[in-house]
Amino acid sequence: MTTKTMEQRIDALLVGAIDPHVHSGPSIAPRGIDHLELLRQASAAGFAAVVTKDHDYSGVTTAALINNHFSDLPTRLYSSIVLNNVVGGFNPYAVEHTAAMGGKVVWLPTLAAENHLRWEKTSNWVHPASTQKMRPARGIPVLNADKTVRDDVKEVLDIVAKNDMVLASGHLHVSETWAVFEEAKRRGVNRLTLTHPEDIVDASLNDVRGIAAMGAFVEHSLCMFIEGSKFKTRNADDLKRLIDAAGVEQTVMCSDLGQTGTLGPIEGFRRGIRMCIDLGYVDADIRKMVSTNTARMLGIETDVDAAMMRHEALP
Repeated sequence: MTTKTMEQRIDALLVGAIDPHVHSGPSIAPRGIDHLELLRQASAAGFAAVVTKDHDYSGVTTAALINNHFSDLPTRLYSSIVLNNVVGGFNPYAVEHTAAMGGKVVWLPTLAAENHLRWEKTSNWVHPASTQKMRPARGIPVLNADKTVRDDVKEVLDIVAKNDMVLASGHLHVSETWAVFEEAKRRGVNRLTLTHPEDIVDASLNDVRGIAAMGAFVEHSLCMFIEGSKFKTRNADDLKRLIDAAGVEQTVMCSDLGQTGTLGPIEGFRRGIRMCIDLGYVDADIRKMVSTNTARMLGIETDVDAAMMRHEALP
């Protein structure tokens, strides 16, 4: 296959793609791209939607403002909330506000997850704002001493269920994710996502198989696999093992990009698709993992339909 043919194949797979995990700015941490520029680049590539994620605020009001004033950009911008210290952890008011403003994803604690704080001590990573601009994160527990789910977590799970939002595992240890996801299912949460099992959360392939079998999607951060990313910790063979463990039908891809000093989100998707092609996945399966599975996860199938129709209408 010539380089031109490969690039055309990647271009076609980007049409209708969805990035459900982008760290665009503004943010207290340095960002290489802001939400509006992200939307412009995604629209130029034919993406159906993107979902912004900030560790410290709910981006739903910004998303509404940009969508209203830049309706000529065809990609739909959504946002989310991460239950870290700045929003009050398991704050039901903040989650209800995010839901009321059209937010799609509720992330369990990330930088304030007790597991993350343990992991950070043994890694070379530190949140660039945690000591420069604000006090260090304080751990937010999700389980009681007897390993049952805390009541404040249950209250948030009920809000997620009522509003049919996605519950994403964030940076919890996988053992905590199992407990919270099982409780979430009992309380009527239908949209569950395991966040980057390839790093931080200490998930095994058996965890991936089991959590996918319970109906959760497994989201892979392409930035942790692709060449040129400063966050690369895994290789293509690792990605294949993870995809095969969950199955194509339960796998979604995200860039997890937007930071400074590394690839942009769209280029991250291009390289991730190229990696999947090189691994031997057929286009139909790649489209599921970068588009239609994610649309099912978020409940926005019509966005993909609209993106494909626009592409077909092009001269």
